[in-house]
Amino acid sequence: MKNTSKTVIKEQRLTGERALFMSRELDVSDCIFADGESPLKESHGIRVFNSSFQWKYPLWYCSDVEVSDSTFFDMARAGIWYTKNITLSDCLYEAPKGFRRVDGLKVRSMSIPNALETLWHCSNVDMENITVRGDYFALDCENVRIRHMNLTGNYVFDGCRNVEVSDSKLIAKDAFWNCENVVVRNCYISGEYTGWNSKNITFINCTLESLQGFCYMENVKLVDCKLLNTNLAFEYSTVDAEVLTEIESIKNPLGGKIRCKKIGEIIFDDMKVDRSKTEIICTGQLTESLHEV
Repeated sequence: MKNTSKTVIKEQRLTGERALFMSRELDVSDCIFADGESPLKESHGIRVFNSSFQWKYPLWYCSDVEVSDSTFFDMARAGIWYTKNITLSDCLYEAPKGFRRVDGLKVRSMSIPNALETLWHCSNVDMENITVRGDYFALDCENVRIRHMNLTGNYVFDGCRNVEVSDSKLIAKDAFWNCENVVVRNCYISGEYTGWNSKNITFINCTLESLQGFCYMENVKLVDCKLLNTNLAFEYSTVDAEVLTEIESIKNPLGGKIRCKKIGEIIFDDMKVDRSKTEIICTGQLTESLHEV
């Protein structure tokens, strides 16, 4: 963002509701936004350096904002809503419900230790080098690109569209539910029920551990992936899987191709499922058990 700022606010403690309401072309440095809601609401062309937000709703209905080397305290909850074109870098973001209906969000090198209900209904999101802890991260977002993320929390990326996640680690139950058009690359994911009800989702060079993973999916693809401690997989899904390890059990896939090193058990116990529509190939030891009705 081009700097055309003419006003500088430095080393101040700002209090009261809407302390800098409707500011334009403003540089803020070494300041504390203390008690008082919505201090920068409806502001545009704002740069914030080395400052702290300690109360609710600091950046609502803003545009063209840069925040760096700053801290959002726990009470800065519901902090950035309905805002366009905002960049945060090298920040600590402790407040829950951080981003809602933001369009054009860029994040670099940030920790979000209380990410409960954060990143909801956002679009055009680009994040890199982030640490996230909290349930319900990234709900109903679109056009999302994330690299180098460490995430701990359940029910993440629910209902998202057009998503790329790479070089990341996720410990997350019910990750990537109800999604469409997702690519997950070079990631580690551990959690039950990964990917249910999603469409067009591809995992490339990933290590995945999931009880009853990849069920009720349309066009789920695994490319050179490792499945550890994964059972009852692919139920009622169409699948194209190239797996480098054993799969403990596969149950009622609807169609496609599964190629792996070994399968502990293949289960077809639903008479409505046509076994012949799924090609299953073991490159190593033969299947130990086939259970059919």
